[in-house]
Amino acid sequence: MNIRVGYGYDVHQLADGEEFWLGGIKLDYHKGAVGHSDADVLIHVICDALLGAANLRDIGFHFADTDPEYKGIDSKILLDKTVALIRSRGYEIGNIDVTVSLQKPKINPHIPEMKKCLAKVMNIKEDDLSIKATTTEKLGFVGREEGVDAHAVVLIYKIDGNKIENQYGH
Repeated sequence: MNIRVGYGYDVHQLADGEEFWLGGIKLDYHKGAVGHSDADVLIHVICDALLGAANLRDIGFHFADTDPEYKGIDSKILLDKTVALIRSRGYEIGNIDVTVSLQKPKINPHIPEMKKCLAKVMNIKEDDLSIKATTTEKLGFVGREEGVDAHAVVLIYKIDGNKIENQYGH
């Protein structure tokens, strides 16, 4: 079995009057994330981590923010395309661990709905997706409510039937 780990990081500015999409769901808040797509930072880090684990570059390479096709696109579509791409290379998702840093709004009450939504998009068990929330104790751009950031770590695997050999050929 070939096991790979990927890491993703993303940040989006928050602005008044923008819609706030996070984890595939729309949050009711007076600020939202700014971006070329729907600016769902949680989905973007998952895409980046999956692509990185499969050595397929990053989200910007596959879905450029200069491409009008992706202007305002629902990030769940990008996630679906990313998962299809890694699966076309023979990989499956082992698990995903995401941390979102956001001062306000509090997202803990929304995590079960986010997990349900994203697990369905990726066709994985909800138990294979961990979403955690934190604040920065009012420090930095997150603490000043100027932005949101997220980190993700993923494990993917490929079962190709071949024995994996160590450096000595065993």
